[in-house]
Amino acid sequence: MAKNPPDIRSAAEKAFKAVTTKPGDLPPKAPVIPGTKEMVSLRIDRDVLDFFQQDGPGWQDRINAALRKVAGK
Repeated sequence: MAKNPPDIRSAAEKAFKAVTTKPGDLPPKAPVIPGTKEMVSLRIDRDVLDFFQQDGPGWQDRINAALRKVAGK
């Protein structure tokens, strides 16, 4: 005769805890150099992009300035 089947719920909880426990201490992030820019990918509506690009080069700086103003920086 077969032994008692393992408690499925306990096995599932044990497996879940194994993958959701807090990882060990991660190395500290490198310090941020003031005034540097970060490369990001950003989805913007076409009409908004056209607005900033209509005055030619420097459109990324204009978007950055607008975002700074809205962020209160």
